[in-house]
Amino acid sequence: MLLNTIHLIVFKVQNFQSLCNIKLSMDIFLHQLNPVKADFPPVSEALEQPNGLLAFAGTLNTPTLLTAYQQGIFPWFNEGEPILWWSPDPRMIIRPESLHISRSMKKELRRHNYQITIDQNFSGVMHQCRVLREHAEGTWITNQMEAAYNQLHREGYAHSVEITDDGELVGGIYGLAMDRMFFGESMFSKKTNASKLAIIYLCRFLAEQGIKILDCQVPNPHLESLGAIRIPRHLFMKYLKRYCRSTESVANWN
Repeated sequence: MLLNTIHLIVFKVQNFQSLCNIKLSMDIFLHQLNPVKADFPPVSEALEQPNGLLAFAGTLNTPTLLTAYQQGIFPWFNEGEPILWWSPDPRMIIRPESLHISRSMKKELRRHNYQITIDQNFSGVMHQCRVLREHAEGTWITNQMEAAYNQLHREGYAHSVEITDDGELVGGIYGLAMDRMFFGESMFSKKTNASKLAIIYLCRFLAEQGIKILDCQVPNPHLESLGAIRIPRHLFMKYLKRYCRSTESVANWN
């Protein structure tokens, strides 16, 4: 295994605040990915602090990303940093058929006037996720990430749910679909409950299509209110072996 040293100076784990809101200034020994072949190390080698940091470098091309997700790994890094690869423990998931919908949200579902679509504006959903985070606390959706996931969408692996209000995109969620799993990446909301509507609609669609697991990556109170649960990484890896044997989704996204 090739190990190199990456010196992380004042590296703030912004998206993992609930797990490890820390700053680092130390040498960390990480696996450096081969730029040609995605030679990820076992996820058991991921660091405890920052939680789940596993490797760096490599590329964001389609074969690398598909290999990563099938092995329980995803990229997360800030602009100007090397590509960082993560596999945190615990992992947060939603079982689509077990989604919890509160009484107030059930009322909202009956009375809203939004238009809900699938794969009608993937690039718009991803870009809004990026823009809103840039304004709030900085974003991990870099130019590289945006280009890579739009390519995944063009190749049929990445999908989105859009919430529009009189033609305006006001909410949405996007992620990757492989076999009987969906790997959620990010969501946004510009109007009250728009992101909740997106994830509820997504879960209903996934359940109808036989998708067993929605990966939410890391703990999030917003998702916990919808029935998301924390599971140990080793259990998540078992789910991957059972439900993610192929890169082709069982769902009909057309």
